Amino acid sequence: MAADDARDTRILEATDAQVRPALDDLAAMVAIPSISSQPQHAGDVTVMADYLVAAIRGLGWTDVRTIEAGGKPAVLAHWPAPEGRPTVCLYSHYDVQPTGDPGAWHTDPFVATERDGRLYGRGTADDKGGLAMHLAVLRAFDGRPPVGVTVLFEGEEEIGSPSLDDLLATHRDELAADAYVIADCGNWQIGVPAFTTSLRGVADLVIEARTLAQPIHSGEFGGVVPDALTALCRLLATLHDDAGDVAVAGLVSGTAAEQLDYPVDRLRAETGVLDGVEFIGTGPFVDRLWAKPAISVIGMDTTPIAASSNVLIDAARARISLRIAPGDTRENAVECLARHIREHAPWGVQVAVSNAEAANPSTVPFEGPIAEQARSAYGDAYGSDPVCVGTGGSIGMIASFQEAFPQATVLCTAVADPDCRMHGLNESLELGDFGRACRAEALFLDRLGR
Repeated sequence: MAADDARDTRILEATDAQVRPALDDLAAMVAIPSISSQPQHAGDVTVMADYLVAAIRGLGWTDVRTIEAGGKPAVLAHWPAPEGRPTVCLYSHYDVQPTGDPGAWHTDPFVATERDGRLYGRGTADDKGGLAMHLAVLRAFDGRPPVGVTVLFEGEEEIGSPSLDDLLATHRDELAADAYVIADCGNWQIGVPAFTTSLRGVADLVIEARTLAQPIHSGEFGGVVPDALTALCRLLATLHDDAGDVAVAGLVSGTAAEQLDYPVDRLRAETGVLDGVEFIGTGPFVDRLWAKPAISVIGMDTTPIAASSNVLIDAARARISLRIAPGDTRENAVECLARHIREHAPWGVQVAVSNAEAANPSTVPFEGPIAEQARSAYGDAYGSDPVCVGTGGSIGMIASFQEAFPQATVLCTAVADPDCRMHGLNESLELGDFGRACRAEALFLDRLGR
């Protein structure tokens, strides 16, 4: 036992020495606006992939390259497993979300800025922080980890990983591993590590409502002829009941396996909900967030106020985001939502549903000897027992890994915390948790190799 303790100490010290260099890497990566959803940043996506190839080659690895399957490049690299040792695949993604209005950020979104124990910038938490963590851990072993390591850094997770299934099929033998560490989720609290064991799926649909062949005078015909925007608003209102629960028949709704206490004051602080605004839905917060469907209207196409005139609008569109509860399927969810829209269109309004992109929900078992090694390593590194959590977010590629490698252990870990504001304004990374995440992964790999 004393020898194991001494070895743990050496690993932790070596890892701590790599945290600051990894944060320097993170700052360099934040400066590359690798927004996969915007064609004008296609060159930045390539630059980001090239940066990672160079960083991994800097470990002394020679088996490093980019691979593609009709989409953005992914970075693939290998360190062979010593005899009798397992192989672990380390995953993160290097593409990021758009920033929204850059002027609404407190700092430049593409300049990593430290303030009050956090590092601000787009991608610091989601998911370039995960990339920096993997690099810190591999450097702690001088590039020679005690287990086999496969690195897969993806470049299109933020657009739904459309080519990942083809990559997994084409490179199946190269990507096969005993465990997959997917560093793209969230911890329960600062200082409390979490393994995510359930994720909602997602479906995006565009609804178009049409009432007229062309706009007509609102004074002459208003009160008789329905305008498309009013009809669309009435249709959207049918998606929820008075309590705010989703009212679409046929969708699966359940209860969270992890019944953690989520105090209302904490939820208000983390969401920034305005005074007087009520939360929607019924049941425990963790059920509403992790195990029930949710529907949001995330965009509309209609006449802007500045261009409006006294006419009845002939057509209007809305983009709907449906979060799919575990136990449901994307096919069922899309069918149920589309049917609801058709059946609830008011006044005979013509409706069309398009752009039905979707990803399945996931349930990720946390069991077996590798999971128990992870539980022990993360608990020791954080000084706090890890918890299993669900997430309302959707990471469709987790289901892809499970389907491609059903015998492997999938560990959904994090550098992010509830205050990180991923996808939103002023995204940031808590620096203390970043160091603890590096320590945890290093301990985990080392103990697997003993």
